[in-house]
Amino acid sequence: MVPVISIIRDPSFATIEDPHLRFLSTMRAVQGALIVASSIQIILGFSQIWAICSRFFSPLGMVPVIALVGFGLFDRGFLVVGTCVEIGIPMLILFIAFSQYLKNFQIRQVPILERFALLISTTVIWAYAHLLTASGAYKHRPDLTQHSCRTDRANLISSAPWIKIPYPLEWGAPTFDAGHAFGMMAAVLVSLVESTGAYKAASRLASATPPPAHVLSRGIGWQGIGILLNGLFGTLTGSTVSVENVGLLGSNRIGSRRVIQVSAGFMIFFSMLGKFGALFASIPFPMFAAVYCVLFGIVASVGLSFLQFTNMNSMRNLFICGVSLFLGLSIPEYFREYTIRAFHGPAHTNAGWFNDFLNTIFFSSPTVALIVAVFLDNTLDYKDSAKDRGMPWWAKFRTFKGDSRNEEFYTLPFNLNRFFPPS
Repeated sequence: MVPVISIIRDPSFATIEDPHLRFLSTMRAVQGALIVASSIQIILGFSQIWAICSRFFSPLGMVPVIALVGFGLFDRGFLVVGTCVEIGIPMLILFIAFSQYLKNFQIRQVPILERFALLISTTVIWAYAHLLTASGAYKHRPDLTQHSCRTDRANLISSAPWIKIPYPLEWGAPTFDAGHAFGMMAAVLVSLVESTGAYKAASRLASATPPPAHVLSRGIGWQGIGILLNGLFGTLTGSTVSVENVGLLGSNRIGSRRVIQVSAGFMIFFSMLGKFGALFASIPFPMFAAVYCVLFGIVASVGLSFLQFTNMNSMRNLFICGVSLFLGLSIPEYFREYTIRAFHGPAHTNAGWFNDFLNTIFFSSPTVALIVAVFLDNTLDYKDSAKDRGMPWWAKFRTFKGDSRNEEFYTLPFNLNRFFPPS
């Protein structure tokens, strides 16, 4: 969002008086930046350059990265739940109760409550929130409370069209600006790092082998294709990994790719039905935040679980893990606090693209953690510490043929492996 907001605030658009024309100009600029920036992931992914880079990653180096994929989003947890506690806390309690305490409840040998904990708890609390809204419970409450709690805010459902089919270049031909593109490239690099950590977390939660280097790189390449499509369709934001879905994988214990395929089909279908999209958009955000408290925590704990493959009696490992975790939290927090006070990031020069690049990179906890951890892990007594770093365990999973289970987990469907042969 940092480069997107920067594009929105571009002085060249501020001079356009017609609001609709300014909107179209801004959307075209964002589209152009996304299209150019998507080439980063497409090139790094499909050329296997990212696979080569991943050879410098060890279990020790991945601990802070994966942990901060979850912990780094702490500001989207209870801080948001607190904006509407009468909805957020019941949602948190109900989701934990269904997914953990009642997970053994079965109907026809199917653990219904564990599988559908999120769906059931969301439906119940959503109905409860709508009842509170309809009964006038928020009529005389502050604006912030009404915005966080009400299910009818901004008349989303009534104003949405029944059918609206998105199509490429809906807002016109994209415009390309080098400054906008460089800023968006930083966001794409951040997405690359966070997705790498989330891919490894997802494989662990799904009881799969760690993704081989070429599979990891292939996934980044396809994510780049997604960002390219974002740019063509004018979605305003790019594509990155869904951390909450990775956490949900650990909560409901469903690791089938068919579930993702069916879900993608539903998302494409519902994107054409404006009323349904508006219906989902009316869910109060504190409900999501309550679920994030659990799902982000699960992802973070997966990162910490990689410590079992390292020697934590080593002072070297303690130093690397502790420093990278602390700086991964502290540096982005400094950038956030500075931005709130000064209304711009610490990088504030006459070169807007440079400001966007640095501010975007250092706003991301996993990216800061990766920079610190991988640098220290590969420069500090690295020759004599391979076993302490967990490299013997990690090395056998680096190639597709390193483990016989890789074919089951990572072979592409529809015989697509002939175009992307394993290495």
